[in-house]
Amino acid sequence: MRRTLAIVNQKGGVGKTTVTLGLASAAAAVGRRVLVVDLDPQAATSWVLGIDPDPSARTIADVLDTKRRDLDGIICRSSWSEHIDVLPSTSRLQQLEAGPSKRLRKALATVEDDYEAVFVDCPPSLGNLTRSALTASRHALLVVEPSALGLRGIGGIADVIDDVWDATNPDLELAGVVLNRVPAVSREAERRTDELARIVGREAIWSPAVPQRVVFNQAVGERRSIHSYGSRAPDPIVVFDALWRRVRGVIQAAGR
Repeated sequence: MRRTLAIVNQKGGVGKTTVTLGLASAAAAVGRRVLVVDLDPQAATSWVLGIDPDPSARTIADVLDTKRRDLDGIICRSSWSEHIDVLPSTSRLQQLEAGPSKRLRKALATVEDDYEAVFVDCPPSLGNLTRSALTASRHALLVVEPSALGLRGIGGIADVIDDVWDATNPDLELAGVVLNRVPAVSREAERRTDELARIVGREAIWSPAVPQRVVFNQAVGERRSIHSYGSRAPDPIVVFDALWRRVRGVIQAAGR
């Protein structure tokens, strides 16, 4: 599972979906095919990528609720690009927190080689859905907002990664930490970034950070990729292009 990354944080609102969508947007912009797996029962990532709720449609819940590994008829093409596919979510995922943690891994193993990368957007919790994502992934990518609340619970995430490493996935690694919603000038953000560096190590924090920009909210509301805004979003585009290159480097290193 060297191409699969779980994008995690137990706190909601730190921007896991923003980072997931930004990486997918950057990959598609250079013609790289990626799969976005939406494991959040709120299904926000699926919706932004153009997948409207449909009670009759099969979703990721059908994978976790059965032993089926065949993803035909479940993976959808996004509205953004022919290079982005989606394994959509559903509110029914809330009922599956106690399911077997290896089912997602077995299902994704059947399609991973079809993609340059697989991004698993995790729910804001450290329950079985997140553990399933970590079991299915070679890499964990932690998204953190540089604020007092944004840094809470990082120790819990590290503990869960260690638990999964011991129990179900000895290949799992923490790829790094992405700072999101970083203001242009803020002593508080600088202090919290220094605090984060003391916890995870300065080298674990990826650069560049994702800046705080209104265009991200606009892109979500309009269900558009950040790259589609062109000159209206120059800084975010540059940042996510750089982060995508970092992801590619991590995947390539894992394959050596």
